[in-house]
Amino acid sequence: MLSFGTALSTAPDHQDAIGEALPAALDALDGPAHLVACFFSMEHADAAEGIALGLSERSGTAEIIGCTGQGIIAGGREVERGPALVVWAAHLPGVSVETFHLAVHDLNGEAMAVAGWPPLDPGRQPGVVLLPDPFSFPTEAFLDRLDEERPGLTVLGGMVSGAFQPGRHRLLSGLEVHETGAVGAALVGPVELRTVVSQGCRPIGRPFVVTKGEANLVEELGGKAAVDRLRETLEDLEPREQALLRLGGLQVGQVINEHKAEFERGDFLIRQLAGADPDTGAIAVGDTVELGQTMQFHLRDADAADEELALMLAPVASWDPKGALLFSCNGRGSRFFGVPDHDAAMVQDATGSVPTAGFFAQGELGPVGGRNFLHGYTASLAVFCEPSVPVAALPALAEDEQEPA
Repeated sequence: MLSFGTALSTAPDHQDAIGEALPAALDALDGPAHLVACFFSMEHADAAEGIALGLSERSGTAEIIGCTGQGIIAGGREVERGPALVVWAAHLPGVSVETFHLAVHDLNGEAMAVAGWPPLDPGRQPGVVLLPDPFSFPTEAFLDRLDEERPGLTVLGGMVSGAFQPGRHRLLSGLEVHETGAVGAALVGPVELRTVVSQGCRPIGRPFVVTKGEANLVEELGGKAAVDRLRETLEDLEPREQALLRLGGLQVGQVINEHKAEFERGDFLIRQLAGADPDTGAIAVGDTVELGQTMQFHLRDADAADEELALMLAPVASWDPKGALLFSCNGRGSRFFGVPDHDAAMVQDATGSVPTAGFFAQGELGPVGGRNFLHGYTASLAVFCEPSVPVAALPALAEDEQEPA
């Protein structure tokens, strides 16, 4: 049976923090730790090597991932200021666990290649937790490449955070400490990684099909100038909603899977409305838009984010969750919701207080419509469950798989 444990320490010394958190996390397991994750505030960044060594020596495993975070999540608590370190440990019998570091190589200044990706077999329902550095890793391009080469692969995680300049973040992979690239863990075998991606928005108006446009410019929606469609939508809003728009809450939702009769939350990829030109009638979206794609305007505010997260978490209890990792945008937290511990407390209520850890990220990774994306202002949750379908006794790794560039 799968088992998980997690514990938090706010001790300012990293050795004291590990000594407090790690034993408590390990005590909750029904056997040895097969994977350990550790997230720590920038106060512990310079001690990253000691943290990695201490985790390995005391846990008995080298399968370790971790990173710095602007805020640290442990159970139902979000530590947004001051020193904090959380340890999350997993007992995963029969599961192949491989931690890795992805390095980016410049190919003559014209292209980049990523090295270090493990040779996973997509037929074994692998799941991946990925922690990229925002300054040095091409996350969006890498996810696009993965979706092309390994459709159905679930990737969830968060962009490493806490520093405001390159070279200050710390990423853990086994006993190694990195300042660039990405680290992660690939899981293959009898564990099911299920996901919740709450983008913190609610739809307004009605959906339209893109009938004219190019790249990120949308000229017509449903055969009418996009600006006019936007104006119609805004005119129907309540005064409170119109006030929120002036605070930058207007977003655009793009349907990823068009093969549905009706679209709901979770069917839209939320992107920023970058601008509108009344002269041309076009709007600019923070992503590429395709002709024939369905779009709907969305509104982001604390109430919408609270409502959507509750809706997305509603089915989680029926999954019989055993453990969870939560990656919440550093634009959320108490400054956004007005109360502490918002996302973490809701996850604990929805999961029955399973061992949960995570951090406030500089971008969140998770699937929408069957594809993996990099998001903003999102709560991205990885839920670890017993497999709903028995896993065949096949080799865990396919040796002839090629690394995506």
